[in-house]
Amino acid sequence: MDLHERAQFDFLLNTAAERFVERLVQRTGGLEPGLAALRADPQGEGVWLDEFVRAVLRDFLLDNTAGACFVLGNCEKRHLEGLHSGTVQEVLADLAVRAFAGVLQVKVDQGIEMALSGHLG
Repeated sequence: MDLHERAQFDFLLNTAAERFVERLVQRTGGLEPGLAALRADPQGEGVWLDEFVRAVLRDFLLDNTAGACFVLGNCEKRHLEGLHSGTVQEVLADLAVRAFAGVLQVKVDQGIEMALSGHLG
């Protein structure tokens, strides 16, 4: 991956993380309940991680085959479980959503943990 592409991906991830935390806090009533909800069920009520990722990829014009390849190229070391059948475009899009959701979940989890440490300390 070229450095400029990595920088673009990092910007995408940081922007998505900030937006997701804001949304999560609004829907769950705070950082601690948001983190608990995210950890309990990333697709659960008020969290809906994959739905959020699909919207972010759409907003950044990455909801296409080239966008999926961009995301997957930046998540190449991420382990993903299972595949469903469909067109190459559908499978790539699904893989991109799951890969990005995975890195976003880790980033948000770590960010909230750090914020909570600062608030508690």
